[in-house]
Amino acid sequence: MKLTDGTLRSFKVAKVFRENSDRINSLDFAPSGETLISSSDDDSIVIYDCQEGKPKRTLYSKKYGVDLIRFTHAANTVIYSSNKIDDTIRYLSLHDNKYIRYFPGHTKKVVALCMSPIDDTFMSGSLDKTIRLWDLRSPNCQGLMHVPGRPVCNFDPEGLIFAAGINSEMIKLYDLRSFDKGPFTTFRLQQDKDCDWTGLKFSNDGKLILISTNGTVIRLIDAFSGTPLQQFMGHTNLKGLSIEASFTPDSRYTIVGSQDGKIHVWNNENGSKTVVLDAKHPGPVQCVQFNPKFMMMGSACTNMAFWLPSTDD
Repeated sequence: MKLTDGTLRSFKVAKVFRENSDRINSLDFAPSGETLISSSDDDSIVIYDCQEGKPKRTLYSKKYGVDLIRFTHAANTVIYSSNKIDDTIRYLSLHDNKYIRYFPGHTKKVVALCMSPIDDTFMSGSLDKTIRLWDLRSPNCQGLMHVPGRPVCNFDPEGLIFAAGINSEMIKLYDLRSFDKGPFTTFRLQQDKDCDWTGLKFSNDGKLILISTNGTVIRLIDAFSGTPLQQFMGHTNLKGLSIEASFTPDSRYTIVGSQDGKIHVWNNENGSKTVVLDAKHPGPVQCVQFNPKFMMMGSACTNMAFWLPSTDD
């Protein structure tokens, strides 16, 4: 089944889960697409079965809190950042709910966390104005970069380069094997004066970079030339929320949550708004992602919604 404007317009909420008592702060699909995991400000981690459409298990991180949860490549393991006590990153086995390793180093809130698509490398960015590179097998930081301002960062889909968004005005691309030599290219963009960059993602085809902000604009940039391609606007975000923007797996559409509980979908090629989906979320939708393997989408406020295309249109 191919994603088209029509398919996306037919998406409806198939199930709503009310497992959380506070805002869901991040979600991540497993690479297989079979499970979805969420972390919440209520200190819980909920694992959902995407095929059966139901929550499987709930774990708690009461002492440290939990944010920015990400699946690793090993089955049943995740990394996440703490939002209480300290800013250590934790590596957790979901199987027995035990920590495998801690990654101390950041001294302020971690605002970016991403796993390499190919190996055990991962990367974190913090309000302490550093980006750190790590390896799951060692508690010691493998690389450290000082940056001005709040960083955003991510790996390209081949796991060979990473992009760092600096000061909400430039993107620097680094070769992972020689990042200490500095960036091999820098894209300067018009600085976002009234908002901060809060996220950076590559499209699956590696050709596009998506920048989300805590304002009312989402930026789409050519990953090779740095040319600004689209400015997506129209979703509401008046409270300075960090609202997630995501690509569809085919790299052709961008999906973004909204303060008013809706989801906006844009066509990346021509910049047109494909559809605004009403999730009937009671709160702001700060997390939204498309399943990497199946025709489904997850969106979250305090509730989690699973979306499926309807065939009745």
